[in-house]
Amino acid sequence: MATVTLAEIERTVQAALMRHGAGAFAAAEVARAVARAEATGNRICGLYYLESYCAQLKSGRVQGDVVPVVTAVRPGAIQVDALMGFAQPAFAYGLTPALDAARRFGVATLAVGHAHTCTSLGYFTEQIAQAGLIAIGMTNASPIVAPPGGKSRMIGTNPIAFAVPDGQGGLAMQFDQSTTTVALGKITMAKAAGETIPEGWALDADGQPTTDPTAALTGSLVSMGGYKGWGFGLMAELLAAGMTGGVLSRDVKPLKAPDGPPHDLGQFYILINPSTSDAFVDRLTALTALVETDDGGRIPGQNRVIHDPADVDVTAWAQAQTLAGFAE
Repeated sequence: MATVTLAEIERTVQAALMRHGAGAFAAAEVARAVARAEATGNRICGLYYLESYCAQLKSGRVQGDVVPVVTAVRPGAIQVDALMGFAQPAFAYGLTPALDAARRFGVATLAVGHAHTCTSLGYFTEQIAQAGLIAIGMTNASPIVAPPGGKSRMIGTNPIAFAVPDGQGGLAMQFDQSTTTVALGKITMAKAAGETIPEGWALDADGQPTTDPTAALTGSLVSMGGYKGWGFGLMAELLAAGMTGGVLSRDVKPLKAPDGPPHDLGQFYILINPSTSDAFVDRLTALTALVETDDGGRIPGQNRVIHDPADVDVTAWAQAQTLAGFAE
């Protein structure tokens, strides 16, 4: 592992993206997300993605220099057209008007459409919660999940994220999880490492359980909790595509493929102002105390640590420096 400051990660990633065609603002926003992922040990959404970002900028699969268009279609409904660009700058453009709407009306929605993959969904709900609002977010992805009992890929891993403010600019609770038993990135990383995967993660092309990541990548992933996870995945699919104008998962090519059509994905967020209930803070405090009475209990996100400097994969860091033109 290499130990690198978050500022250096951001500087290197921004330089790499700009070198391959991204504008300064878009590159800075994506770089900030990459650094945050590395700071929390989420390597799947960190430097691991940088090579594909750069390749897709060069091929035109993602537009790096567009200016997202923000529209208030209703007083409490903010839409952002990412114009086939990165999700991170599109979210940044829509965040302030969405926060203002939720503070005014109690609830608001933020729909980001025609965007590149957002990678870590919790990165965005965290920003909403840090601004004092409850956040629920969802997105879709390239198809990798078959219905329970089936074998045809229909939806993506379709994560759902939830974040709750602590009233002091931090988080009282946060989770970000795929609606599959495991995220797709863990399968691809297992394959790259030559490792097997636990049974229950995936099925092969014939719909049979497999521990072979290669077979899993030609098959499908398993919804968490069977039909329960499948239902949540369908909900995320409908809102992420239907409320943003993005495409269904079936029409999204593999996310890291260097060329091909744009991702054209959607991210949908619900922002809730907790101050509309006089009981919210008391109930949050009581619930947190209740969970802590059990030695094994914890609130999701409670023990998360932000590392700066962060330990990053040596190979990924060397590749980032090369992409940025910093390598000797």
